[in-house]
Amino acid sequence: MFGRRRNAGDRDVDAAADVTAQLSDEIDDDEGGPGGLAPRTAGPWDAAEPHSDVQRVDLGSLQVPVLPGLDIQLVFAEQHGAWVTVRHETSELQLQAFAAPKRDSLWDDVRAEIAAEVNAAGGVSSERPGPFGTELIAHVPVEQGQPQSGMRPVRFAGVDGPRWFLRGLFSGAAADDARAAAPLEDLMRQLVVVRGDHPVPPRDLLELRLPPEAAQALAEEQARAEQENRFNTPPNPFERGPEFTETR
Repeated sequence: MFGRRRNAGDRDVDAAADVTAQLSDEIDDDEGGPGGLAPRTAGPWDAAEPHSDVQRVDLGSLQVPVLPGLDIQLVFAEQHGAWVTVRHETSELQLQAFAAPKRDSLWDDVRAEIAAEVNAAGGVSSERPGPFGTELIAHVPVEQGQPQSGMRPVRFAGVDGPRWFLRGLFSGAAADDARAAAPLEDLMRQLVVVRGDHPVPPRDLLELRLPPEAAQALAEEQARAEQENRFNTPPNPFERGPEFTETR
């Protein structure tokens, strides 16, 4: 699906001229603004735009507001990159930020691509207006690629910002219940995207990382594990590995 991190072999197959042109477009544009995008009057916000001083956890390209009753996790997957998962009761919101061209938007094209993938997997989808613009409402197989397993609702929202694109995936109760979705939508409105000044090809994931205190805790956990291995302590296969969670 859109957002999968490409490996080195994939990049070698890409047309080098296209990538160079995309990067040059970012470097040579002296305006520093969102180009052809209309000015936005509501969040999620770019780091350079005025935004509230609500407490946020710094996860690199995403600064996620810490709000009551919401559980924040940063998930790393080798094949699909990283994403932020926010949970509230029986609802979940997955967030990813991508690089985008200065003078163009991505959501229209991405939305069509997602719809095609949903249909190919045996699901159905339709568009409707939402709080962040046009959204894609889909029913996808409970088991990937197996429509006979039953269907579950999901909801895709997209926001085009200055040189970035943010995708949100609502699932659980928030996919089709406005009241259940409200706390997660509020978080998304207060989200801050940190694009950075370095050139990144459009559609590449923007980097997510653990906050310093969580990264230090992870390093200490790994050091303790290495120390235990020195004494041939067998690992416990039922013990959960380290993870970052922020709950308020």
